[in-house]
Amino acid sequence: MSKSTTFDAYLEPLLLGHEPRLGKYLARLRDFRDWVLTDVDAQANYTDRYAPPALQTYDRDGEVANRIVANPQYDQQHQEAYRRGIIGLPYTESAPHLLSFAMGYLLSQADISLHCPVTLTGAVAYVLGCHASEELRNNYLHDLIRMDGLTKTGGTWATEKHGGSDVGATTTVAVRERDKFALTGLKWFTSNANSGMAIATARPEGAPPGSAGLGLYLVPSHLANGQPNHYRIRRLKDKLGTKGLPTGEIDLLGTEAIEIAPPPEGFKMMMAALEYSRVHNAVGAVGVQRRALREALAWAKSRDAFGHKLIEYPMVQDDLLKMRSRFEAGALLAFEAALAVDANLADPKQGTWLRLATALAKYLTAEHAIESSRAALELIGGNGYTSDYPIARIYRDAQVLTVWEGPANIQALELLRLLSPKYRGAELYEQRVRGIASRLPSSLSDLQSGIEKRLEGDRQAIAIVTANPANSQRYARNLLHRLSESMGFALLCERAAENKNLAPMAIRYHEEIEPPTIGGEDLKARKAALELLDDESALDESHRSAAIS
Repeated sequence: MSKSTTFDAYLEPLLLGHEPRLGKYLARLRDFRDWVLTDVDAQANYTDRYAPPALQTYDRDGEVANRIVANPQYDQQHQEAYRRGIIGLPYTESAPHLLSFAMGYLLSQADISLHCPVTLTGAVAYVLGCHASEELRNNYLHDLIRMDGLTKTGGTWATEKHGGSDVGATTTVAVRERDKFALTGLKWFTSNANSGMAIATARPEGAPPGSAGLGLYLVPSHLANGQPNHYRIRRLKDKLGTKGLPTGEIDLLGTEAIEIAPPPEGFKMMMAALEYSRVHNAVGAVGVQRRALREALAWAKSRDAFGHKLIEYPMVQDDLLKMRSRFEAGALLAFEAALAVDANLADPKQGTWLRLATALAKYLTAEHAIESSRAALELIGGNGYTSDYPIARIYRDAQVLTVWEGPANIQALELLRLLSPKYRGAELYEQRVRGIASRLPSSLSDLQSGIEKRLEGDRQAIAIVTANPANSQRYARNLLHRLSESMGFALLCERAAENKNLAPMAIRYHEEIEPPTIGGEDLKARKAALELLDDESALDESHRSAAIS
């Protein structure tokens, strides 16, 4: 593959327009992209098929080893991602966190099994660097943000067997021992189980039940004397996808830990970590959409069937246009949330918008990642179903994006909280969407009308869902779906206002969420959108991985 001239032909100008500081890192991003789509992609295919991680419980002398053995290529590339600055640059050079999210978007196009531990390391660094005490920051942050190949990776240990997403049901106990704590309990789903430094929720002795009684604790993998900390990895999970990522069950056996935040602040600080991870989940899901579209386009342009290239068939064209319009809507929504991270750090009053944009983005992008990777697999056909081609792995890996950091129901409950009078989420949402509509030029009046009509439906839906608790419980997810699509459409219109040549894709997406009658689509917009699709594939140097056999 030739060296790219852009890290992403669609997103680069958009992100530069919103965050000029990113310009300093364009060469780094472009090099990162080339590394991901060559070396990382080859490693991901190999690890998935031939070399997943294994748990070494005992050493050759029969002593407890409690060690995870991974494919050396995976370990090397894991460290290489940090060496390239995916976590460190916002702290060592005051780069925007947007840079980390852009790199995460690129990394997920090849290997979610690498992007996940990077996400967790970023979340732990975010807690220490932006929310913890100065003492903790000075003592521990350096090891997470170093770029010399010796980075300690992170983990977030919240999930327990009985609780799942109900973090407030935590039964892990924290007992004070002088200036530290000893944790006892079972963490049921710990991704990056061999992390060097994790944050864990636990309930101090005497603390009340529920989330208000939780503290947050920093758990190093090794003690000050170099000995392993007091916990045991019971087993590694056998999962549907992300085979390269070690995910384990961990018994905390009086595990030494340092208090980051006591109750009731512990839960809030863990939620801040999860918020950061959810943004990474969203940009990662968009990366999966990007990869699925790339694979589908490359196949459709090269494959002959019944005397024609696949891309010449209208049904195939419509599938590709659906993937493309959903990618654009998802990308704009995910990076709306990513930009809100930096905005919130500069102004904490932006916190509600960060949470709202993140809930919408996390939900919609995960759904679309699965749909797009499935569509690419179907278009490629039998070959796509085999492990000789990467899309089967991409499809399996994409399934986790709906589960990590809170499934759709959790995002729907978050949305309900933010729509309450306390947070004024409905008002902020309408201000953002209406502001976009008001800035559309008269040449885009059809799009403006589409936003206004959609916004009126949003208002009615919000009123119904928030009318009483029964409606909230039943319809919250439906509302989440509607508002996320409406926000994606509005952001597409905002881009069209900046560049009217992009309007056809906004029209296509509007037809996805507000389907016309059969035969009632805008054929002129369809033709123009097909030209955008073809131009984009050329700009992006469509890439299809070599088979790994």
